[in-house]
Amino acid sequence: MIILDIKKRIDELVEKLNQWNYEYQVLDNPSVSDQEYDDRRRELEKLEERYPEYIREDSPTQRVGGGVLDHFEKATHSIPLLSLSNVFNESEVISFDERIKREGIIPQYVCELKIDGLAVSLKYENGLLVRAATRGDGIIGEDITNNVKTIASIPLRLQENVDIEVRGEIFMSKKTFEEINSKRKEAGQELLKNPRNAAAGSVRNLDSKVTASRKLDAFLYHLPNPLEYNIETHYDALKYLTKLGFKVNPNVKYFDTIGEVLNYITEWTSKRDKLPYEIDGIVIKLNNIKDQQRLGFTAKYPKWATAYKFPASEVITKLKDIIFTVGRTGQVTPNAVLEPAFVQGSMISRATLHNEKNIIDKNIMIGDMVVIRKAGDVIPEVVSVKRERRTGEEKEFKMISHCPICNSELIKNEEEAAYFCLNNLCDARKIEGLIHFASRDAMNIEGVGERIIEDFYNLSFIKTIPDIYMLNQYKEELMELEGFGEKSIINLLESIEKSKSNSLERLIFGLGIKQVGKKMAKTLAEKYLNLDNLMNASEEELLQIKDVGSVIAKSIVEFFDNEKNINMINGLIEIGLNTSYLGQKIITTNSDISDKTFVITGTLSRSRNKIKEELESFGAKVTDSVTSKTDVLIVGSEAGSKLDKAKKLNITIWDEEKLNEMIQKKAA
Repeated sequence: MIILDIKKRIDELVEKLNQWNYEYQVLDNPSVSDQEYDDRRRELEKLEERYPEYIREDSPTQRVGGGVLDHFEKATHSIPLLSLSNVFNESEVISFDERIKREGIIPQYVCELKIDGLAVSLKYENGLLVRAATRGDGIIGEDITNNVKTIASIPLRLQENVDIEVRGEIFMSKKTFEEINSKRKEAGQELLKNPRNAAAGSVRNLDSKVTASRKLDAFLYHLPNPLEYNIETHYDALKYLTKLGFKVNPNVKYFDTIGEVLNYITEWTSKRDKLPYEIDGIVIKLNNIKDQQRLGFTAKYPKWATAYKFPASEVITKLKDIIFTVGRTGQVTPNAVLEPAFVQGSMISRATLHNEKNIIDKNIMIGDMVVIRKAGDVIPEVVSVKRERRTGEEKEFKMISHCPICNSELIKNEEEAAYFCLNNLCDARKIEGLIHFASRDAMNIEGVGERIIEDFYNLSFIKTIPDIYMLNQYKEELMELEGFGEKSIINLLESIEKSKSNSLERLIFGLGIKQVGKKMAKTLAEKYLNLDNLMNASEEELLQIKDVGSVIAKSIVEFFDNEKNINMINGLIEIGLNTSYLGQKIITTNSDISDKTFVITGTLSRSRNKIKEELESFGAKVTDSVTSKTDVLIVGSEAGSKLDKAKKLNITIWDEEKLNEMIQKKAA
C-alpha cells in the first residue's frame, strides 16, 4: 500500500508541475509562486531518487540533460519539411496575392512573425513526445530528441493523448544571448556570433547538458495534416496547437485582404527591435487548407505561403578587385574582392556583381568604397557605391573578352546580360559540372564535395562524370593522399556505388541540361520512365508537357543531339547506372491494398520506408496517425499506443506475415 501511495504521489507531482510549467511557459500566467514550484520539484526529485522505477518519461526532472552522444541519428520526415519562398518588397507581396487569385481562389491570409531560429519537427504518440528532428534536407534530418527535451516550453506530454506531428522554431532570446556572451567574455572565451547561430549550435550539441544550460525557447507554427484532425483552416490549426499545450506566437493575425497584410508588415518592420527575440521577416500563409492543397507545391516550396524578408543590414567596405568565375553552364560572373567586413554574423570578403550591366548601371570602379549586404539575408552582394568617397585612384571596370580559365572567346546573347564560355572542355565548366552531378539534389554522392572534386580533378583521377565511378581503380593511390585513410576511402567508394541505383530524375538533373531544374527533371522522369525514351523525344513532343516551353524543349533536344553527351551517357550505362524512374505509382492493383490507407507501427524485419514503397506501388496511402479513416494498421513488435487506438476504432490489423501474404497475391 505504501508503494502504491508513493507512485500515486509521484504521478500527482508530475501532473501538477507540468501544468504549472505550461501556465508559466506557454500562457505566461503562473498560478503559483516560484517557491511553491521549487518545493514540489525538490519533493519529486527526492522521491525519484529513492524510487527510480517510477520515473515517468514526461517528468520535468528529465529535462536537465543527460549523457554525451557520439553522433546524431538520421530521422526521416514522413511529410517533407519544406522551406519557404521569399519576397523582398511590396510589389512582390502583391504579385504573390495575384498569383493565388489567378487560380480562382478568394484568399484570406494568416500572418506570423518569422522567428530567426532553427526549424524543428516534433512527433507525439498518445500525447507523449517520442521524437524531435531538424529540417535537414527536408526529407531526412537529425534526431535531436534528447536536446529538445531540455527546452521547457516544449511539452513532454500534451493536454490530449493524441498522435500528432507538428513543426516550429527553436530560438534563443536576446536576453539569454547577452547573458551567455557576458559570461564567455569574462572567461576569455570566443563570443557567440548571434542568437540564431547560438540556438542552432546549442540544439546540435552532442552533450544535452550544454543544451539545457542555454535556456532555449520555441514557438510552434504548423500542423502538416490538419484535415486528419477535422481542421479546415491554418488559423484553427494554430488554436488547436495552443489547446494541446504548445507555445504559439501571440502576434499571429488573420486578414481578409493583401492590404491588411502589407500594413502588418509595415508595423513589424518598425517594431521588430522591441521584441525579446530576433525575427527576420513575416510569414504569409493562405488560411484555407483545401485551397492550400489546390495550389500544391514546387520542388522546394509550398505555393500557398511565402516569407517577406526584412531589408538586409548593410555595411560599407572597400572593393579591392574584380575577379571572374565560370559556372557549369559556362556563364562567367564578375565577383568583388572586398576588404573583409562583418555582415549579419558572417565575415564577408567576396560578393557577387552579377553581370557587366549591373556594374555599369551602378558605376562601380575598382578601389571604390561600396555598400554590401546579404541578399535575402544569405548571398553577399554589392548594393551601391559611395561616390563621394572617391580619391581619383579608382580604376574603371572592363569586362573580359576571353574565359579566365581556358582563354576561349566569350559569347554574349543579345537577350541575356551574361557572357558565356562555350568551350565544353573548359576546366572550370567541367569541375562545376562534376560538382553539380555529385551534389545532394542530383546524385547525392556523400563525401564527394567541391574540395574533393577539385583535388581529384587536378590530380587527374576525375576528368569526366564516368570517371567518378572508376575511382575504385585508384584506391591505393587515394590512400596515400594526405587526409585520406582506408576507412574514408571505403566510405567514399561505397557512397559512389550506392548512387548507381538512384532513380532517373536524379540522373537527369545531375547531367546539367541547361534550363532543366530539379522539378523539371522529376516531371520528365515521370513522363518518359527511362532515359532512352527521353533521349528520343522530339521538340514538338516535349512541348506538349506542362511547364515545358520552347527554351527548355530546345535545350533538351540539343543536349541529346550532342555526340559527346551520348558517349558520356553510354559510359554511365556500361558502368551500371540505373536509367529508369523508380517512383511511378500503382505498378499494379491489389483489392486488399489499392486505394486503402495504412499506418505502420512497431519494429518489423524491413524498414518502414521499404514497406511504404511496396504499399504505395499498389496505390495505397501510408500515413503516420491512426484515425477513423485508417483502413489497416500494420504492427511489428512493441507496437504501443497506435495498436490500442486501432482496436478501439475496430480497424483491421495485420502482422508482417499477413502483410507479405497480401503483397504476394496476384494482381486483381
